[in-house]
Amino acid sequence: MKFGFNLLLWTTHFVESQFSILAKLKKTGYNGVEIPIFDTSDTAHFKKIGQALKDNGLEATAVTVSPDEAHNPTSPVKANRKGGLDHLKRVAECGSNAGIKLLCGPYYQVLGTFTGKGPQLDEMKRAADDVHRPFAAIAQKAGFLCGIEPLNRFESHFMNTMEQAAAYVKLVNHDNFKTMFDTFHANIEERDPLGALKKNFAVVKHIHISANDRGTPGKTHNGPGLIKPVLDFLKAKKYQGYATVEAFGSALPDLAAATRVWRPFFKTEAEVYRDGLKYIKACLAG
Repeated sequence: MKFGFNLLLWTTHFVESQFSILAKLKKTGYNGVEIPIFDTSDTAHFKKIGQALKDNGLEATAVTVSPDEAHNPTSPVKANRKGGLDHLKRVAECGSNAGIKLLCGPYYQVLGTFTGKGPQLDEMKRAADDVHRPFAAIAQKAGFLCGIEPLNRFESHFMNTMEQAAAYVKLVNHDNFKTMFDTFHANIEERDPLGALKKNFAVVKHIHISANDRGTPGKTHNGPGLIKPVLDFLKAKKYQGYATVEAFGSALPDLAAATRVWRPFFKTEAEVYRDGLKYIKACLAG
């Protein structure tokens, strides 16, 4: 198992003035970081990120979203679905330049924008046919795996559970298109979170370790209640992918609003990345 840390704790666009963070994460014991690919206007910038990763002996996964309705893979408007694929093509170029191994995230709808209904079959088919299946092939050529992320019902209507995620992976039907498991979202949506992971583990290629309040893993009830059982299961299965710590603060107003972060969950960022990894390793050692 490899250990990663999501850079969204600090930024939605990782720039050179922040590259010193990498050395701190490497020293703490992480194998890689999760890069946000939200701003795709300068694809060449991600080559600098890739070099900084190499300089610090780190690998990378990445996370992206669908930015707006004009780039929405589930839109009933064909031009918007094309925009969604065009956006993901730029994401692929950025990711390739940075040398990422996997792209996770809810890149299937605009966050917090709802239709008033649950996922519809025609909505799923058009996203699969027009966006995600062709993108899976593009990502494969670029050298990384797709790991689509189910979110809780307050952020998404399209995909909330592991069962829905696995069904969508089957609908897309491409060997480079899989899903992931997040302890924060599963804590909300799954009646049996660990059971949902076990049942659908064949299509799970990435894990987010996230406290139920979005703060430091191990300091909330889903630590012993879910994170430890998940880690025990991954250890037993000899899981070789990333267990990536994901936490959010209030330093980025737009991101805080999107993730519904209205109060502080930790004193410093160092508390999250140091104590979070310490807890993960303690669980695995125990």
